[in-house]
Amino acid sequence: MPIPISNVTRRVVYSASGTGPYAFTFEILANTDIAVFRDDTLLTLTTDYTVTIAANGTGSITLVATPTGATQIAIVGNRTIQRTTDFVTGGDFFANTVNDEMDQQTIFAQQNAEGLQRALSAPQTDPTSINMTLPRASLRANKALGFDASGNPAIADTLGTNRGNWAASTLYYVRDIVKDTTNNNIWQVITQHTSSGSLPIGTNADAAKFTLLVDAAAASTSATNAAASASAASTSASNASTSASNASSSASTASTQASNASTSASNAASSASAASSSASTASTQATNAGTSATAAAASASSASSSASAASTSASNASTSASNASTSASGASTSATNAANSATAASGSASTASTQATNAANSATAAAGSATSAASAQTAAESARDATLAAYDSFDDRYLGAKTSNPTVDNDGNALVAGALYFNSVSGAMQLWTGSAWVAAYVSGSGYLAAANNLSDVSSTSSARTNLGLAIGTDVQAYDADLTTLGAGGSGARSFLGLAIGTDVQAYNANIATTNTAQTFTATQTFSGASSAKAIVLSDAAEVATVSATAATGTINYDITTQSVLYYTSNASANWTVNFRASSGTSLNTLMATGESMTVAFLVTQGSTAYYNSAVQVDGTTSGVTTRWLGGAPTAGNASGIDSYRYILIKTGSATFTVLASNTQFKA
Repeated sequence: MPIPISNVTRRVVYSASGTGPYAFTFEILANTDIAVFRDDTLLTLTTDYTVTIAANGTGSITLVATPTGATQIAIVGNRTIQRTTDFVTGGDFFANTVNDEMDQQTIFAQQNAEGLQRALSAPQTDPTSINMTLPRASLRANKALGFDASGNPAIADTLGTNRGNWAASTLYYVRDIVKDTTNNNIWQVITQHTSSGSLPIGTNADAAKFTLLVDAAAASTSATNAAASASAASTSASNASTSASNASSSASTASTQASNASTSASNAASSASAASSSASTASTQATNAGTSATAAAASASSASSSASAASTSASNASTSASNASTSASGASTSATNAANSATAASGSASTASTQATNAANSATAAAGSATSAASAQTAAESARDATLAAYDSFDDRYLGAKTSNPTVDNDGNALVAGALYFNSVSGAMQLWTGSAWVAAYVSGSGYLAAANNLSDVSSTSSARTNLGLAIGTDVQAYDADLTTLGAGGSGARSFLGLAIGTDVQAYNANIATTNTAQTFTATQTFSGASSAKAIVLSDAAEVATVSATAATGTINYDITTQSVLYYTSNASANWTVNFRASSGTSLNTLMATGESMTVAFLVTQGSTAYYNSAVQVDGTTSGVTTRWLGGAPTAGNASGIDSYRYILIKTGSATFTVLASNTQFKA
């Protein structure tokens, strides 16, 4: 059935709250004409939700299950864009078919318009030359989106503008890059601001308006620590080498002492063997002596010879015995020495073992120190590489001093937009725009400074000529008399022969001039005379307050604020009007006895009219006598403006007579 298609957005978003129903106010032709999302998840018709369509094409969806954990439910027009009808010449052309087709086309247009509203687009007032086509994917990958000088999409510089060293009282823009000269850190501006305070940036009051790009201070500290670790590792390795050398020397000494002990033991054994042999020889010789004595006794004839021989043999035996005793004593001494040498060798061997253990421990410590040194060196190299990369980035943007415009950066690469260098020949900073070098700033030399009041022009005649001023035509030549007059005061009056009180009136700030606008904040009294009016007004204006307020209740009428009060909203009930000077001053204080004031109150009336039912002065009806023209009102005048006019006359202290009238004004 054909239905009207309303001018509404074909999308509605709700905060997720239960299963619904969630209504949509745009018209659809079928329950498949919408898409439903739970957060970013596309739901399936029937499985996740059902659709109810009203007779006018609007409707609602109801979720099958509670959207636990979801934050929003979005309903979007999503009719498949296609045409299923085809009108042929001479064929049927029914109104309902045409209406369905037109409804469908309108839905398609609304769907497209809703999608376009969520897309980036240029305003309609942009020049027709604007081309919003993005650069191709390979060029814009991993780049920031920016716009060129014409406003067309372009690949943006991912860093920003190099502003050099940080300085106070400088306006910095978002993405500007500055250097902290106290620690060489490189910062990028994330919030536009005018700098203040002092370095370092990390402790400055504006620190939150920067983000740290290069932590040169930390890199320097890491490099220093790495160098210290490497030095400590080198010292540990040297100590370990010395300990190993000492252990080797101790082991060699122990080996020598052990060898000496073995030699001494061997010598002692040899001495003992020699002593044993000498003893055996002595015993044999004693036996031989006995045999000789027997032979002497047996042979008397040879007794003398034998006795002599026996005496010699006995002497020899005594000598041999003495030698044996001496050899035995030497063997004992050698044995003692051998034992002492063996003990010393054992101690040296133990010392050598201890020193070898110490050497092994020192070698292990040296290996650990070497590992720490290697790790520190790796960290230092990484910090160095990061610092060098940051410096290279900075070096690509500030090229230093040059004698002429460079065509490449300091690394021989293409120049980047925003690069700076100092021209040492012209003495000016130059900026690379991306296509040409231009002056980074304009020198103020040669300009006239406003603060100098043209005093920096040495020749007054040249200054007048340059300004096109001719004496006598454009400017007045100096005249001492004019100077006297220009100075004013008593000198000017004397020059003109004017005396105060005789020729001129002395200046009085309290005397108002009549040819300029004046505001009187105190009471001014114009008394006139018996034969002259006090004041004549031809175009005087009264102050009127116009307020979109309905008359009702008690209305405070401040006479010092306005002479006419006009309520433009329809009165909603009968009201009381209370006259006073202001919220802080009573009318009794403002007016003197015998004075009168006239004011008007304009009240807008609707189809039901109301009226002023009571009149007060300073919040009371006591001492107030009100007289109405034609009698007090009992009703208002519908559909018009009732104009109430009040003449307030003070007849005594806190005593007033009010003359009131009401006039109706209608269209």
